[in-house]
Amino acid sequence: MRYGLAVTSIVLIAFLLPLGFMAQSLTEERAIAAGRQDAQEVALFADDPVRLPATLANVNSGDRRTTVFTPSGEILGAAAAMSTSVELARTGRAFTANTSGGAEVLLPIAGAQGTTVVRTFVPDSQLRAGVYRAWAILLGVGVALLIVTALAGFRIAAGLSRSVSDLADVAQRLGAGELTARVEPSGPPEVVSVGNVLNDLGDQVEGLLADERELIADLSHRLRTPITALRLDTGLLNDPEERERMDEHVAGLVAAVDTVIEAARSHRRRGPVRCDAAQVVRDRAKFWSVLAASQDRPFTVRICDSAALVATGATELGAGLDVILDNIFKHTEAGTALSLSVAADKRSVKVTVADAGPGMPDAGLARRGRSGTGSTGIGMDVARRTAEHAGGSLVLGTGLDERGLSVTLNLPRVLSEP
Repeated sequence: MRYGLAVTSIVLIAFLLPLGFMAQSLTEERAIAAGRQDAQEVALFADDPVRLPATLANVNSGDRRTTVFTPSGEILGAAAAMSTSVELARTGRAFTANTSGGAEVLLPIAGAQGTTVVRTFVPDSQLRAGVYRAWAILLGVGVALLIVTALAGFRIAAGLSRSVSDLADVAQRLGAGELTARVEPSGPPEVVSVGNVLNDLGDQVEGLLADERELIADLSHRLRTPITALRLDTGLLNDPEERERMDEHVAGLVAAVDTVIEAARSHRRRGPVRCDAAQVVRDRAKFWSVLAASQDRPFTVRICDSAALVATGATELGAGLDVILDNIFKHTEAGTALSLSVAADKRSVKVTVADAGPGMPDAGLARRGRSGTGSTGIGMDVARRTAEHAGGSLVLGTGLDERGLSVTLNLPRVLSEP
């Protein structure tokens, strides 16, 4: 709207100012023409001593004053001093000159006795008559046009702003997970086009998520059968301790599958979550230490003493650690040392898994779908997304004894529970 007012103001200035000056110029020309007519009327009787006084009395009845300067030096009509303009007119030159308080029209008349000069004085009141009123009218027109422009611009801007605000509101609702949100396109054609595209995008996202939920539901049914078979096989173990340990593993697998399915099916936006990274690492270290001991792997665990709260769930962080540790056990030889550590300061928590294996030849393998060992490459991506969803990052480095690989989840530290 400010742009429209600025453009309108420029147009009004460019249009009204010339009109104002033209009105002023026309007024001056009209007053000068009237003074010239008075001088010419008197000039007709300049040589007639009988009719000249009456003519002077007639033309001097208004605001203009006409004076006759005779060759003999006599001054007839309105009182006026002999000026340089009168002297110049005696040379036979007719002209109009500005003088104090107005303008003077000088008309020379050549005769047998010499040159008679008729001078008509036009006051400023006549030269400016109606000019201020014209300027006032033009100013009023300009203000009225600005007001009309402002009102029209406000209505247009309000409609456009409402259309754009509706688009922003629906975009925010879609981003918050409300996939049924749609906008009623309105406004200029460009905004309507954006609204239609946003609605199509919502339809496509909703369709894709529906397909994904169906896939997850089908996956849950596919997993139930092998998990049930595994549970039955576990029940056939003779060693009670081994059977109990395997039952715990199967129960953990079932819980993990249920968590994945519930998260995929959920339509609600998740609220803020927190977990103690130190406690999660302790639990995962206890789990993986059994496998490390069975493969004669030196397993070092270093965990800070204080709580290390981070903005992610214990299940998500545990899953990220599991895929990193699983990669170590899969892709390094038995007996390869590994370590698991948690370090925390005021701003960040660093969870690091390091090994003394051959390392990772390509740092780009941390991206989804990249693998140098024939796997899907999804595992490392799970850890990366866990760190990024918590507002942190995944950093690759050199592992133990200046060899191998270290994977660090660099997470912002949270100071309190949600």
